[in-house]
This record gives sequence, C-alpha cells and structure tokens, in this order.
Amino acid sequence: MNAAENINNLLRKHASTFAKVVDFSPKNDRLLALDFTAANTDLIPEMIEDTQKFSAYINQQLASAKAKYGIGGYFEHRTVYARSEHFNSAEGEPRRLHLGLDIWGAAHTPVYAFMDAKVHSFAFNNNFGDYGATIILEHELEGSRFFSLYGHLSLKNLEGLTSGKRIFKGEAFCDFGIAEENGFWPPHLHFQLMCEMDGMFGDYPGVAKFSELELWKSKIPNPNLILNWD
Repeated sequence: MNAAENINNLLRKHASTFAKVVDFSPKNDRLLALDFTAANTDLIPEMIEDTQKFSAYINQQLASAKAKYGIGGYFEHRTVYARSEHFNSAEGEPRRLHLGLDIWGAAHTPVYAFMDAKVHSFAFNNNFGDYGATIILEHELEGSRFFSLYGHLSLKNLEGLTSGKRIFKGEAFCDFGIAEENGFWPPHLHFQLMCEMDGMFGDYPGVAKFSELELWKSKIPNPNLILNWD
C-alpha cells in the first residue's frame, strides 16, 4: 500500500466526522462538473488567456445550470494551463496534469477547516497562473500525518499567520480570492491533499507532467473523500 492509499483509507473511515470545506447543502444546492480538458471546445485561447473573459464563461456556466459551485479537476489532464508560461518546462513536456480539486464560485466565498490542524506554511505565489495567496495545513489521523493546500485565496488571509498556529475544525480561516490576489484566475479554491511536503514551504506542485501520473497517484490522496458530495 502506498502513502496515498493509506491516507485514503483513513479518510474513508473518518468521513462522517469531517466539517464542511465550503457552505454547501447536497439536498438544496446544485453542483456543475466543469471540464477543462481538450474535450471542451469552448476553451479557445482568446478566452482562457483573458481572465475577465474566462471568469465570464465560468459565471455563465454556473448561472445556466443554476449551480452554486463548479467542481472538478482531480487528476484531470487540462489544456487551460497553456495560458501561462508558469506551467511550461525546459525539459520539453509541459505540466498539464491537475493534482487537486477545484471549487469554482463567487469571490470571498468562505473556506472552513474540515478537521483540526496547524498551519504548516503559507505564501503569496504571485506568478501569472500560480496559486496566488496560499495556505498549507498539517493534519494527523490515527498517527498518520498529511497536509491540505488551499490555493487562490484572498491576500488578507495571510495576515497574522504563523507556522504552527492552531486552526480548529469548522473555523472559517480563508476565502476565495479575486484575480489580482489569486494568480489571475476566475475565483475558485484549489483544494489538494499531500502525504508529504517534500521539503517545500508555502507551495507544492498542483499541476504536474502527465507522464508522471503514477508517481503523483502515490503521493496525492483523493480530496473528494473530504467533501463527500457524491
């Protein structure tokens, strides 16, 4: 059993104990699955390279579906990362494999801690297409440590943070940032789990090379097990 499988088993075991990540009622609110692969022919360069046009597209999709959030992206092979040089590589293969889960919605949507945690690290990753304001929390379940990353946040969320600060289950500790603070994306949350931080602080790959899929499957647990919206 690899590290991600171990954490996935623990998440399934404790699923009923997790608090919400965002305000959502499966009985009353609707979700829209958003596809950012080559199969979505709406994703023309002129649209995805312009943050305002990209935001208008997301908002129109949500409004048409009467959905509170758009959702998706866990291990999705996405074409949208062509919008930024940040995801290209000197070795040839660009990064296009999305490692987290995205929740698309209104700017300043509050985000809550799904379980007790402490702040591992935080940073303002301010490249075009990057995470923007980012917080990483550290958790423990039955003696196993893992981490959760929250990207594309409001810059104000980093004020007063210190590594080791306690964050309590159900606490609203951050929110969806505007484009100027979230890496120049339509407002959304990048929610990702990691088994280890590999020596990194305030940052961790959220997009990887597709050729490394099996490696990342062994390192990145399934964030859908936290939301439990299925």
